Amino acid sequence: MYKLWATILKDLQILTRDKVGLVFMFVMPIVLAIVITATQNSTFELVNKNKVPLLLCNKDKGEASKQLVNAIEKVGMFDVKKVSAEQTEQQLSGRMHEKDALIAIIIPPDFSARIEAKANATASKALNNFGLQTDTVKADTGSLQPISLLYHPVLQESFRQSIQGALRSTLQMVQSKQVLKSIYYSLNETELPDSLEGEIINNQAVINEIPISRDGSKTIPNATQHNIPAWTIFAMFFVVISLGSSVVREKLNGSFVRLKTLPTNYLLALLSKQITYLFVTLAQAAIIFAIGIWIFPSLGLPKLNLPADLPGLFIVSFICGWCAVSFAICVGVFAQTQEQANGIGAVSIVLLAAIGGLLVPSFAMPVSFQPIIKLSPLHWCLEAYYGLFLEGGKLKDILLNILPLLGITILIQLITLYGLKRKNLI
Repeated sequence: MYKLWATILKDLQILTRDKVGLVFMFVMPIVLAIVITATQNSTFELVNKNKVPLLLCNKDKGEASKQLVNAIEKVGMFDVKKVSAEQTEQQLSGRMHEKDALIAIIIPPDFSARIEAKANATASKALNNFGLQTDTVKADTGSLQPISLLYHPVLQESFRQSIQGALRSTLQMVQSKQVLKSIYYSLNETELPDSLEGEIINNQAVINEIPISRDGSKTIPNATQHNIPAWTIFAMFFVVISLGSSVVREKLNGSFVRLKTLPTNYLLALLSKQITYLFVTLAQAAIIFAIGIWIFPSLGLPKLNLPADLPGLFIVSFICGWCAVSFAICVGVFAQTQEQANGIGAVSIVLLAAIGGLLVPSFAMPVSFQPIIKLSPLHWCLEAYYGLFLEGGKLKDILLNILPLLGITILIQLITLYGLKRKNLI
């Protein structure tokens, strides 16, 4: 026990001297967590709270276009800026490139006339089918002239589709209202009362959004809940920069040879490194979680809500840290130089994070990548954390994520032992 304690103190001294490694292990993940969370939270607010700037050019003077404009304003998704009807598409494009707006809508001059003609034709056909009208169905004046939707290239396709969906809903509401008015007037020869119109048009089924969680809570996860676990894992695995270099340095300066002349074993030194850096990974998790709880609210970011199963959170963090430390030692054993250890370690962590779902959600990856995703230990780490933070689960609910992670960790340990024996280091 004394030898192990002395070795741990030695590794702690080496660790405190590695300023670059400490930056990679603590400063970089904290900065990434703050920046990425702030960026993603702004995106969430853009979709959910903030309004998208929109230029609206109404070249029509009729009632239907006014109803469409009012409907677009009531959607609550757009910050509508009305522009002169004389503005051309080129002028609107110029304003959009100057970042005045991300979207522009041009309502054609004969929009109301064509909407009314289309509504009258549809109402006549409907009444004839019911046998309530015997005169000839009015001929359709032609298809509706499309509304032009200009968008800035920075808008992604998924966001454009959501905007198009909102605009289609408003357009459909205007068309339905015109058809309803035409049918009512044909039957009663009077205008549709506003009270009845509102009752019919606004009588829609309500959609109740409920996030699925294991503990039955209905708390909606925020950007912090998604990002803090991901970048905590990223920080844990980046101990490869410091730990991998430390192992290589001891190989190159002859520490292994000197250990063979002493009444000890290098496995003891490896155990010391695992214990030391395992505490480092737990400290990383504690610091990043604490920042999410106490610092994020002061920065205007959502607060991190810890899961109810705190012992389960500790066990998951412990296993994730052990896997990260095992991977770092494995890289150090097989690398020939510190440059190799740093390069291979950093690149491999980024690749494992990419295919593991930290950089891109795993559900958004192609089907061909799904088997590869399960080979990344970071994937199982992230799934275990998400099971606690997002799904409200407990330790027993994420065992199917922890067991593969333990299997990968043991496999890495065995590969490390094979490398040590092959190099005659133990």
